[in-house]
Amino acid sequence: MSDPRLVLVAHGTRNPAGVEVIAALADAVAPHVGPVRVAFVDVLGPTPSEVLRDVDGPVVVVPAFLASGYHVHADVPREIAESGHDDVHVTRALGPDLDLARVLRDRLEQIGWTTGDRVVLAAAGSSDVRALDDVHTAADQLAAVTGSAVTVAYVATGEPRAADLVPTLKATGEKVFVASYLLAPGLFHTRLQSAGADGVTEPLGLHGGVVQLLVDRYREGVDVISAAAARSRRERPESGRQ
Repeated sequence: MSDPRLVLVAHGTRNPAGVEVIAALADAVAPHVGPVRVAFVDVLGPTPSEVLRDVDGPVVVVPAFLASGYHVHADVPREIAESGHDDVHVTRALGPDLDLARVLRDRLEQIGWTTGDRVVLAAAGSSDVRALDDVHTAADQLAAVTGSAVTVAYVATGEPRAADLVPTLKATGEKVFVASYLLAPGLFHTRLQSAGADGVTEPLGLHGGVVQLLVDRYREGVDVISAAAARSRRERPESGRQ
């Protein structure tokens, strides 16, 4: 069996810089896993179903989402079903994960945060409670690796809004740093930069820890596909056996 192809599925954005980050992530992962295809579930194409119809053999789909909401639980399975591809394994989403928490800590240190400074984990937000739960898990993980108080805020959907929370915390006299829980630059990150914090991290983007996590997700998927293929071979009746 040939190595499964990796299909990286992201949200999609009209911001060229955001699209470039996803393409750059695929390029960074490719030396470790082989050719990578990129698909988007919203805003622009190609869609996962379009990409999967163009790929032969086993496929590992990695949802490049920092929390698992409607897109991960509904859009991705629907796209796979519409593609008609019958050999696809979908891995866990990129986040939440302790490795991402370590990337966020690194990003915070780069902008002058020190242990004890207040941290706001700022996510895009979602109307799906499963995604919101994931963001709170990410905040707990970040608190564990930083030893600092971490408060959740959202840029678009959900409360409290980062634009409201940051000034409230600053009014107490604390230093407040925003950990941008966004994968790529765009409008949401621009809004965070105007919230009035003492510092705002860069999006997770092309950090080496993110690249390695994508590779790890792919390899998890390969292991599942390989195990399924091995079971199938064991269960298949031997040809010509009496």
